[in-house]
Amino acid sequence: MKTAQSMYDSLQSERYSYLERGRDVAKLTIPTLLPEEGANYSTKFSTPYQSAGARGVNNLASALLLSLLPPNSPFFRLTIDDMALQELGPEAEEIKTEIDIALSRVERAVMRDIETNNIRVAMFEALKQLIVTGNALVYLPKSGGMRVFRLDRYVVKRCPLGFVRMMVTKETIAPSMLPPEVAALVDGQESTMDTVDLYTCVKSIDPENYEVFQEVGGQEVPGSRGTFAKNASPYIALRMNRVDGESYGRGYAEQYYGDLKSLEALSMAVVEGSAASAKVVFLVNPNGTTRARTLSEAPNGAIREGSAADVSTLQVGKQADLRIAYETINQINERLANAFLLTEATIRRAERVTAEEIRLVTQSIERQLGGIYSVLSQEFQLPLVNRIMERMKKNNLLPPLPADIVQPTIVTGIEALGRGQDLNKLDVFLAGVAQQLGPQALAQFVDLREYIDRRAASLGIDTENLIKSQEQIAAEQQAQQQAALTQQFGPQALELFGKQQLKSMDMQQEETQQDG
Repeated sequence: MKTAQSMYDSLQSERYSYLERGRDVAKLTIPTLLPEEGANYSTKFSTPYQSAGARGVNNLASALLLSLLPPNSPFFRLTIDDMALQELGPEAEEIKTEIDIALSRVERAVMRDIETNNIRVAMFEALKQLIVTGNALVYLPKSGGMRVFRLDRYVVKRCPLGFVRMMVTKETIAPSMLPPEVAALVDGQESTMDTVDLYTCVKSIDPENYEVFQEVGGQEVPGSRGTFAKNASPYIALRMNRVDGESYGRGYAEQYYGDLKSLEALSMAVVEGSAASAKVVFLVNPNGTTRARTLSEAPNGAIREGSAADVSTLQVGKQADLRIAYETINQINERLANAFLLTEATIRRAERVTAEEIRLVTQSIERQLGGIYSVLSQEFQLPLVNRIMERMKKNNLLPPLPADIVQPTIVTGIEALGRGQDLNKLDVFLAGVAQQLGPQALAQFVDLREYIDRRAASLGIDTENLIKSQEQIAAEQQAQQQAALTQQFGPQALELFGKQQLKSMDMQQEETQQDG
């Protein structure tokens, strides 16, 4: 049987090209995201001449984080399968509203677990890794927050369909941090070292289950072997851009590596050229009457004997060339701003820029992330919800839910973009009706309550206890009618109106009894 270390070593060759490409992109954005092999706390990293790459990575990671894990609202919904609900009988249909309310409580409990365990902080780190290197591995233990493994700390092997067949992580830790029974596995020579390598191997044993074990010093850690279901895996291997037939993904910034590399070279040329142009050097004619020492030792405002024709200033004369480089830098910056959602750089600079123009620019840029949303919703959001719900059930923090009836559904990312398009179409439709037929047509043909419900659903707003029910509206209208009658005819008219209503209700009850 192969050891975890041997499996890790055998899969490193496939990872090599992705590591090299990721390090090249990291050098132009944030070099510390994927450093060179052997780097540690004392390593001096190179500093890029431009900050567009780092600013774009941080901005895009923040935008994705707010979309994938929106604050104060769940990014998923627990939905009931309609066909399974019908099989339970008519009683289930009658209590469907109560079931939805109970499921919403479960959703809020899962979101509280995400917030209290600081999963959002670790996810921001993972998103930066995905943008730059295209790959990241997150680990959710039985309790607590989430860990993130860089690409140089794990290997993965996928089947042609993209499902994970095997993954091995490598952690470098101090021997003193190991439990006594694990430290005993390390022989005397290795125990004198400052660190040891701990390998964790996860491999599939069938389409629905995985097996996991740990190894240190070439020997398996006692009690580390176990199994878990595919939907409850604590290890989630993430990819930014999926490539068919490849075990690793490609980074988002890798697509714009050409612009980043060109911007770095031009920025370096402009900075160095500007520094050379800013240097002031005076030249003195050696055959003139003015002496260089006299000029250099003269204080500001001093009067010395000499000729101005003997002194000149050295000039680079590269203003035109630097202007071309500067204009090219602006063009590249504009392209990168579109790619990394830096909307403030894509809006035209003018005295009058309408809010509608800003909204259209923002929406056109956000639509570029549709493919990214699709991958992350299936490979991150759904596994994250399943894992958190599973561990909350084991800790008795959630009631057991029938998996064949209740399923989590993602409501952010590409789904949110779809709802946003529906909202825009709805607003354009109503605006067109009001413009062509007048506001009276809206009141005559459009159900405003249905419009409010659809708009709230498109925006993801919970309307419980926010929108008045039909009964509340009818009661308020009746109260207004009674107040108007009292003000116009006095209390006697109100009393007469109440008696007529009671008489009408009695007659309706008698008719109902006779029909019965």
